[in-house]
Amino acid sequence: MPMGLLDPKAIPERSSDRFPAAGLSLSVWGLGALFYLIGFYLRIAPAVMTTELMKDLGITAAALGNLSAFYFYSYVVMQIPTGILADHWGPRRLLTTGSMVAALGTALFASAPNLASAGLGRLLIGAASAVAFVAILKLSNGWFPSHRYAMLSGMLLLCGLAGAISAGVPLRIMVDVFGWRPVMLFTAAVTFFLGLAIWFVVRDDPSERGYRSFSSQFGEAAFLSLAGVFAGVGKVLRYPNTWILSLAPSGIVGPIMAFSGLWGVPFLSTHYGLSSVESSAVASILLVAWALGGPLAGWISDRVGRRKPIYVLGSTAACICWIIVLYIPGLSVWLLVLFIAATGFSSSVMIIGFAFIKESVPPHLAGTVSGVCNMGVMLGPMILQPLLGWILDLYWNGDMAEGIRIYPLEAYRIGFMLMIVFSASSSLLVSFSRDTRCRQSQG
Repeated sequence: MPMGLLDPKAIPERSSDRFPAAGLSLSVWGLGALFYLIGFYLRIAPAVMTTELMKDLGITAAALGNLSAFYFYSYVVMQIPTGILADHWGPRRLLTTGSMVAALGTALFASAPNLASAGLGRLLIGAASAVAFVAILKLSNGWFPSHRYAMLSGMLLLCGLAGAISAGVPLRIMVDVFGWRPVMLFTAAVTFFLGLAIWFVVRDDPSERGYRSFSSQFGEAAFLSLAGVFAGVGKVLRYPNTWILSLAPSGIVGPIMAFSGLWGVPFLSTHYGLSSVESSAVASILLVAWALGGPLAGWISDRVGRRKPIYVLGSTAACICWIIVLYIPGLSVWLLVLFIAATGFSSSVMIIGFAFIKESVPPHLAGTVSGVCNMGVMLGPMILQPLLGWILDLYWNGDMAEGIRIYPLEAYRIGFMLMIVFSASSSLLVSFSRDTRCRQSQG
C-alpha cells in the first residue's frame, strides 16, 4: 500500500467531478473487510481451543457452549441498532469503534481468570463484530459503482469465510507453539492497530476526499428513529416469507457453526483418532465448501429464475449428508472428508435466501427484512452450541484425561440429533415458502 494512503492529509484535494481511483476505493473497502475477516476468525476460534479453554477455565462442555455462544447473543441483539448507528455515525466511526471494542474484548478473553471474564470478552467481541457487515455495505455504496455491489458482497462473504478458515489449522498450530492466551493477545493488538488504520484511511464517502461519490444519497437526511426501525420490522413480519426465510437459515447455519465452530474438532479427535491439527483441517473443509458453493448456488438460481426449489434441494441434501457424517459408522477418512465437503457445498444454498427474502417484500422494506433475516441466521448457532454442550455433560460417563472430560460417542450422537432436527426443519420450512421467481414484490 502506498505510504500516502496511510495519511489522509497526504491525499490532495481533487475536483469533485472525478471518481476516486480504484486503488483508493479498494484500500478503504479492504480495511473494513479485514475487520470482517477478524470477526469471523474470532467467532470460530474456540473450536480449536476446546481442550485448553476447559482446562484453564475449569469448565464443562455446557459452560464452554455458553461461552462460545456469548458471541452470538450480543451479535443478534446488535443487528437492529447497527443500521441506526451506521446512519448517524457513519461507517468510519462505526468500524473504528467496532475494532477497538473487539480488541478490548479479545484482550479480556485472553487474560480471563474465570468464566465470567471470558464470557464478557466474548460478549464484547460479538457486539463489535456485528457492525462490520452493514458498515462495509454502506461504504460500498459510495466508493464503488452500483454494478459492482453484488460482486463486493460476494467478496465480503469470502473474506469472512477466509477468517473462519484461518481459525482452523493455522490457529491450531499457533496455539500448539505459543499457547492460546498469547495468540489471542496478539490478535487483540492486531485488531487495535487495524482500528487506527481505519480511522486514518477510511472516509464515509469519496466527497470527503474531494472526489465524486458513486452514491447520490450521501449527506441526505436518512436517519431513522428506533421507533421507525421497529415499525419497519412490524411491516415485514406481516409477510409469511419473512418468518419462513428468516428461520430457515438458522437450521443450516446452526449445525455448521456448532460443528466447525465448537464440537466438530473434539468429536473428530476422540472418535476418528485424528490429531487436533487434522481435525481442524477437516472441520475447515466444511467452511471452504460452504464458501465455494455460495456463488454457484446464486448463479444457478438466477439462471433458472427460481429460488424455492434450489433452496429445498440444497437443504435436503445437507440434511442427508449430516446423517451420513454423524451416524454412519466406519467411514474412512476420505469418505468422511468427501461427505463433509458435500455438506458444506449443499448448505451454501442459504445464501440465496437473502435475495429470496428481499424479493418477498416491497423494495422500501428490503433493508429491514435483510436485517431480520441476518438475525435469524444467527439463532441456530446461538441455540445449538450451548444446548449440545449441556447434552454432552448430561451423558458424560466420568472419563477424564489430563483433567479434561472425555465424552463418549453416544453422547455426541444424542447431541448431534439436534443438528439433524435443525437441518430437516430448514428444508421443511422452505417448502412452505412462496417462490418469487426472482421478481421483486411490489406490495
